Amino acid sequence: MAVDIVTFGCRLNAFEAEVIRSKAESAGLSDTIVINSCAVTNEAVAQARQSIRKLKRERPEARIVVTGCAAQTQSAMFADMAEVDRVVGNDDKMRAEVWREARDAFAIGASEKIAVSDIMAVKEMAPHLIDGYASGLPRVFVQVQNGCDHRCTFCIIPYGRGNSRSVPMGAVVEQVRTLAERGHAEIVLTGVDLTSYGTDLPGAPKLGMLTKQILRHVPELKRLRISSIDSIEADGDLLDAIADDPRLMPHLHLSLQSGDDMILKRMKRRHSRNDAIAFCDQVRRLRPDVAFGADIIAGFPTETEEMFSRSLDLVEECGLTFLHVFPYSPRPGTPAARMPQVAGGAIKERAKRLRATGEAALRRRLQAEVGATRDVLIESERQGRTEHYLPVAIAGERVGSVVPRRIAGCDGERLTT
Repeated sequence: MAVDIVTFGCRLNAFEAEVIRSKAESAGLSDTIVINSCAVTNEAVAQARQSIRKLKRERPEARIVVTGCAAQTQSAMFADMAEVDRVVGNDDKMRAEVWREARDAFAIGASEKIAVSDIMAVKEMAPHLIDGYASGLPRVFVQVQNGCDHRCTFCIIPYGRGNSRSVPMGAVVEQVRTLAERGHAEIVLTGVDLTSYGTDLPGAPKLGMLTKQILRHVPELKRLRISSIDSIEADGDLLDAIADDPRLMPHLHLSLQSGDDMILKRMKRRHSRNDAIAFCDQVRRLRPDVAFGADIIAGFPTETEEMFSRSLDLVEECGLTFLHVFPYSPRPGTPAARMPQVAGGAIKERAKRLRATGEAALRRRLQAEVGATRDVLIESERQGRTEHYLPVAIAGERVGSVVPRRIAGCDGERLTT
């Protein structure tokens, strides 16, 4: 049996899962399950542990390898699990020789489980073109950046990913060109802290320059999408591209985290509430139909009901369409874990209200689309997505094609044509 990958967490993990599969299978591993873990919350770590136990019960003969952010930050904990055969570091998982070493260790029954190097010592980033993407797959990801130089007080991810490092522009453009030539209609640029792209490269090019280079040098690319960004780091070239090139999708996901200035300071964020509102207003002037998503944390330490209400209000003031809500989860070793905590019940209740606010905002946006004509990327036999990442119920179109459709209505969750 081949290598099976179980992925938790972000889009970057989803991209890396395909790299892992290619390198592990090329190394000759078989009947192996790789858990590509996430460390962003306690729940994510718990889900990985539960999955490991369940998979071992279902497939007792399979080898289980754990990698990803949680494996990097809590390698000993996973190594202590009887079900786990090997723990591989977050940078190590991208290197072919690590999977060959795992194969050899399994063959001789080596007792040492941990193969985790110092993530903070990693200074460069190699491009990884995924050959395993199925031809015609509608949407594919290109990793252009990894790691983070910032130290938000709630976040463990820099210790799982290391410091910021970038793929050179030329290599990114070549990857995008290759994928576009293979028939992939939409490409998503992804990274941990995408707007820090280029700070480690000669000349320090920014994300906006990279975006413009892709759009200029890959004319056959139909759609380019950018994953989560830090709005305070958005540069002029990126704003120009948003305004001027319709192939750059009018959908931005923002790392906002809170709508209260005091909480933002305690999070050690670099933007204020007004900065977030001003950015959304600026982009909407440039691209009036833009759709915004955002990450928001509910119940950060010291957050009062009044402070939380400012996060609720931010949904309307920024005109947010998609919300990714995180109930605050203390991560060991982070400054926020030592701050006065909000009661667990209050955190859950605030997260519930925030999600309800987000659901209402999405329904309003869906209703506002009725009567518009949108270009729909066909993702499956039953669904596509507009330029704004809004889901559309659709049938009878070739998967991977982009077709114009007039929006006739919505069913509360998807647009209809």
